[in-house]
This record gives sequence, structure tokens and C-alpha cells, in this order.
Amino acid sequence: MARTWRALGALFSYPTEDLQAATSEIAAVLADEAILSAKERTAIGALLAELATTDIYELQERYFVLFDRSRTLSLHLFEHAHGESRDRGQAMADLLALYDGHGLEMTAGELPDFLPLFLEFLSLLPDTEARALLAEPAAILRALADRLAARDTAYARLWKRWPDWPRRRRSVDPRSPTKTQRTSSRWMPHGRKPRFASDQAR
Repeated sequence: MARTWRALGALFSYPTEDLQAATSEIAAVLADEAILSAKERTAIGALLAELATTDIYELQERYFVLFDRSRTLSLHLFEHAHGESRDRGQAMADLLALYDGHGLEMTAGELPDFLPLFLEFLSLLPDTEARALLAEPAAILRALADRLAARDTAYARLWKRWPDWPRRRRSVDPRSPTKTQRTSSRWMPHGRKPRFASDQAR
């Protein structure tokens, strides 16, 4: 079980004074577990420094404009695979059942496909299982990473090499997928490649 995933999830959360106060702790977790490379931790350190020193209201405004007003950067992952289709409801139910099965309690108003919550869930799992699950929405994460890289935002530093993280230190034989990997259709409508419904709102 790695706290790194929960720490990364915190960085994708709405900025608060509590998050600002926790930036040094987040940096310590990333350094202690060293799941990410030194280069990646340095890049994320720049984001941590910005979160710690920038006026909280400015941070909140940036976050709102970036993630809440832009559908193409929505942190609700099923938005990109299913849009408003019926498949999204079933995918939500499946993911919620997965959370319940591992004892993750959601707060009122949370949706299971919200990226910070998904990352917090990964922190409850053994490393191999967490990486397998993180690999499922890789196409969605890669698209989000590309879109953030095209914008002048510190969050792009966090995302730059995101799609490669699940493949690090992988001990799962790709020819023999885990149970988690076999359920990856929840991230793809009818088993096809993600159609990125949010692309229509660019």
C-alpha cells in the first residue's frame, strides 16, 4: 500500500489552506516512497511550491477555471469515456461496488470516478493491484496530460509523465491480466477505445 497515490490525489483536489499546510508532508511522502523518479519529484516540487506560496483565492480561481469550467479537463474520468450515456451509470455502479468491497467510504456528494478519490482508493491496495487498476484508464489520463501540457499551468508538471507510472516496476505478466485488468471495459464504452465524449465540448 502506497501513500504516494493519496498524496497525488490531494494535489488534484480543490486548493484549501489545509492543502497549503500539507505541501511539505506531501513532498516527504513522495521522497520517502520514491515511486516516482527524482526528476518527476523535482517537477512536482515546483507545483508544491506554487501551492504553498500563492494566494489561496488565486489558486482556487485557477483550479475552477481549469478543471470545473472545462469539460475537456474534467477530473470525473467517466465523463471522457461515456459522457451522459447510460453506460456511465453502470460504470459508476461498478466502481462504487469496488470501493465498497475494499472498505472505502465516500462522503455525501462525491462521485466514484473523481480522480482524487480514485487515487485515494489506490492507496488502500497492494502495489501490484494499484498499478493494474491505474493502468485501466491510461488512454483517458494520457489525453488529459496532453491537454494540460498545451496550457500554461503548473499542473502540467504533475501530469507530464503520468501515463507511464503504472508501468513502472510492473510485476504482472501482461499475457495473464489480473481480475482488475479484465474489468477495464468500465473505462471504455462497449469495449472500444474511449471516444472522449468531452472532445465535443472543446
